[in-house]
Amino acid sequence: MDKVKITLVKSIIGATKRQKRTVEALGLKKLNSCVEQQNTPVINGMVKKVQHLVKVEKIG
Repeated sequence: MDKVKITLVKSIIGATKRQKRTVEALGLKKLNSCVEQQNTPVINGMVKKVQHLVKVEKIG
């Protein structure tokens, strides 16, 4: 499977609780932090919910 690199580029201060929990579940903690996740439908759905807060890049 392909991997995706997810970077938190916008603060979660003004976000709803649900969006904050989604960002946390993706493994992102601080602004500009990055994680690599498998490109699965679950991860894609989570990214779609917080797409205004993150940047996604495909790896491999």
